[in-house]
Amino acid sequence: MTDRVKVDFIWLDHGRGLEAPRQQSTGAAGVDLLAALGASETMTIEPGKRALVPTGMAIALPAGYEAQVRPRSGLAAKHGVTVLNTPGTIDADYRGEIKVILINHGDAAFTIQRGDRIAQMVVAPVSGIDFELRESLDATERGAGGFGSTGR
Repeated sequence: MTDRVKVDFIWLDHGRGLEAPRQQSTGAAGVDLLAALGASETMTIEPGKRALVPTGMAIALPAGYEAQVRPRSGLAAKHGVTVLNTPGTIDADYRGEIKVILINHGDAAFTIQRGDRIAQMVVAPVSGIDFELRESLDATERGAGGFGSTGR
């Protein structure tokens, strides 16, 4: 890993005592987000239902970056639990608590406790966008073909 991005963060009261986010291996793309529930509190997501899970932290991304909240593959494979708005985007100017919208696509209720790894967050560069109105667009092989138009 060569380029590192400094991300300032604070713990909110209900997040204090949780492990600070960090990449778990040298090749890891992101960091785990943990559930910031009370010590004896649990949150259960019934099949087909969703829940907004607090992480107890807020971040300050540098200009030109975003954070993407993504599912954890183990939760999806083992329990059918995933992030509903994947990827969820945290903009560089947002300073509120990071919360994760989880949905249970599994067959059984899924229970979350304090400190459970609920999602992952990847920090990525973003580009500024300038749209230019044109009378037409350049031609491509695909053209205006929609979903599934390129075959298998």
